[in-house]
Amino acid sequence: MKFRRKPRENVEINLASLIDVVFILLLFFVVTTTFTRETQLKVDLPEAVNGTPPETVEPKQLEVLIDAGGSYSLNGQALISSDLDSLMRALQKESGGDNSLPLVISADGKTPHQAVITAMDAAGKLGFARLRITTVEAQAAP
Repeated sequence: MKFRRKPRENVEINLASLIDVVFILLLFFVVTTTFTRETQLKVDLPEAVNGTPPETVEPKQLEVLIDAGGSYSLNGQALISSDLDSLMRALQKESGGDNSLPLVISADGKTPHQAVITAMDAAGKLGFARLRITTVEAQAAP
């Protein structure tokens, strides 16, 4: 007795649906990914051990003073407005394009944090890498 063989079916993986799923996942990751370029400054924080000024003083440095209201002054001259653009223009003018000068930020204890961050942001955008934040020595409680 001769049995008839059943013809074998070709087994295939349907790649069209797999490609669709991979493409949708790719689109999802591209859309949800954020590309941020963060600027980083090397911050040279002073140690408030004895409160004496440093012995070596740079011949020329820039000093940004920030009062309790968030107003800026650069090397003793008050700025007209307290926004990022005017601070950047003043820093650029005062430094003469030399961003290797040290920049000292002196802020009042009650200064809003945003004012200090704005000053640091202006320094970072202009390329200042030598940044210092001044402090005073803490007084002992009586």
